[in-house]
Amino acid sequence: MQQSEPQVADNPEASRFEITVDGALAGFADYRLNGPRISFTHTEIDPAFEGRGLGSTLVRAALDAARDAGLSVLPFCPFVKRYIERHPDYLDLVPADQRARFSLDGGEGSE
Repeated sequence: MQQSEPQVADNPEASRFEITVDGALAGFADYRLNGPRISFTHTEIDPAFEGRGLGSTLVRAALDAARDAGLSVLPFCPFVKRYIERHPDYLDLVPADQRARFSLDGGEGSE
């Protein structure tokens, strides 16, 4: 049985991005919207779906959606923070004046 590609969708009623695999909810990334900022608070992948890279797929799609919406990102969720650390092309989403709060200096000011 062939599996379809994972699908990520915003569920604003639940304040979270959800990832589904073959129609089954595999995980979610909770957020809070506050004006032009989105705070990611918790990311969870169902244990039955772990080990497939779905967390990264979910967070990448959520960050891309934030970028497309012109939102700044506050990565309170450790998984989202680590994703940004590993993918510095998303660092610009975190306001410069908030990066130290999350230990995300991006090497700026270290010279």
